[in-house]
Amino acid sequence: MKILPLALLLLCALPAFSSAQVWVADKGEGAYRNPIIHADYSDPDVVRVGDDYYMVASSFTCQPGIPVLHSKDLVNWRIINHVYQSLPLERYRKPQHGQGSWAPSIRYHQGRYYVYFCTPEDGLFMAKTSDPAGYWELHQVQDVAGWEDPCPFWDTDGQAYLLHGRVGAGPAILHKMSPDGKRLLDGGRVIFQDPKRQPTLDGFKFMEKRDGYYYFAAPAGGVATGWQSVFRSKNIYGPYEDRIVLRQGKTTVNGPHQGGLVETQTGEWWFIHFQDKKAYGRIVHLQPVNWRDGWPVIGADEDGSGAGQPAPEYRKPNVGKNYPVEIPQTSDEFDGPALGLQWQWQAAPDKDWYSLSAKAGQIRLYAVPVPSFGGNLLYAGSLLLQKFPAPAFSVTTKLELHANAAGERAGLVVMGNDYTYICLEKRESGNNIAVYEWKRGGPRFSSPQEVAGMETAVSTVWFNVRINEDGAYAYTYSLDGKQYSEIGVRYKAEPGVWIGAKAGVFCLTPSLINTRGYADFDFFRVDK
Repeated sequence: MKILPLALLLLCALPAFSSAQVWVADKGEGAYRNPIIHADYSDPDVVRVGDDYYMVASSFTCQPGIPVLHSKDLVNWRIINHVYQSLPLERYRKPQHGQGSWAPSIRYHQGRYYVYFCTPEDGLFMAKTSDPAGYWELHQVQDVAGWEDPCPFWDTDGQAYLLHGRVGAGPAILHKMSPDGKRLLDGGRVIFQDPKRQPTLDGFKFMEKRDGYYYFAAPAGGVATGWQSVFRSKNIYGPYEDRIVLRQGKTTVNGPHQGGLVETQTGEWWFIHFQDKKAYGRIVHLQPVNWRDGWPVIGADEDGSGAGQPAPEYRKPNVGKNYPVEIPQTSDEFDGPALGLQWQWQAAPDKDWYSLSAKAGQIRLYAVPVPSFGGNLLYAGSLLLQKFPAPAFSVTTKLELHANAAGERAGLVVMGNDYTYICLEKRESGNNIAVYEWKRGGPRFSSPQEVAGMETAVSTVWFNVRINEDGAYAYTYSLDGKQYSEIGVRYKAEPGVWIGAKAGVFCLTPSLINTRGYADFDFFRVDK
């Protein structure tokens, strides 16, 4: 254990808490800035039904999975649901980094909303509902490995189809499907593959039939460096013409691609897509779309080539009226009957991990055994996490530890492939405030290492972490909620497997035995 002299700790006072919105895309006076959501809503897809827009995104190992967001104007969004609370497979009761739901698509057909997604090793899934904010009925359509990024399409004659790819391979594969979307009717046919022109093709999204053409959109060229293409044919089976319709161009928005094209009530077209921003994940942009010679042109086409580049800001979509500013939820006072929709676990949720009723206005996290490699959080399904919501922000939480055995600890974590956390931990001699760090560069099966610590007699502490625009961060703690002291050094946030870094809270024991300790968290406040 490394004990830091108090003289070396930096004393600071944090600003008063508020419900500040840390990233707002709506600039007012009819304009917006990109990204519209500075958070990791990877592989977004969007659909409009009437005056309402719904967006879904990948979740990978995080559960509940596939967030459903709602907007009235494509700029202001709020989380309203998840497609599933947990994946119906035993393996997802433990963290499965890089697995889980990849690149969902959302469509509306005959009064029902459909979401299709694949997991890379478990198959093709479909969920449907008549109310996106209500219950989604989940089906496993096909038990198969190696598929990715499916999208359904119902033709004007009622025939249903499913388009998807193969993990890492790139062909576009089309199947006939039963009208109810629950069964594939054939083995599929490759309708497009050209690895020289369109390498690493994925993220397939069928569009509505237009002027006698079938269209689908797909990104190519890789997550961080690619572009967006569109494909069209008079026959659904091809041959398909292809065109690049969005590139990075002269902008700093790398790899602008993979998303959904949508038409507004007033006939405008728009494209929602992601940008890979390392520790911040795949953040969400909105681009205007203009049709030219039967092809969509996305963003600002300054040279007239037909391939636009991302616009940093633009006028808001014309949806017939103005709507108030909304952002995806962040802070949580834990005073409701259910967890806020911003929260996800690293595995299928377990009711034995927490309680919102044990202490009014707080969440109780139980000291879940995480015996793997001395409490390595990579193996802890019971981490309660949420996405980074802005380039720079601050998180503060207050906790009270009720430990029954040495080693039990609770605290605040910045989670990724490399991670750190600050915690209050019970030792044989008393409590300890400590910072732990785990890095991939060490032994494969290693425990997180204590890098800073100090003994304390308290059982109630306030923890804070402040993330800077470059992803660097530092921890502070307080014994009275007023004066904060920095502990440890500066760290660098790292992404997880296909996801951005996350911030959250936890309570665990590195023991095999459930020691039945717990910690009560009073709040989780996100501020500028």
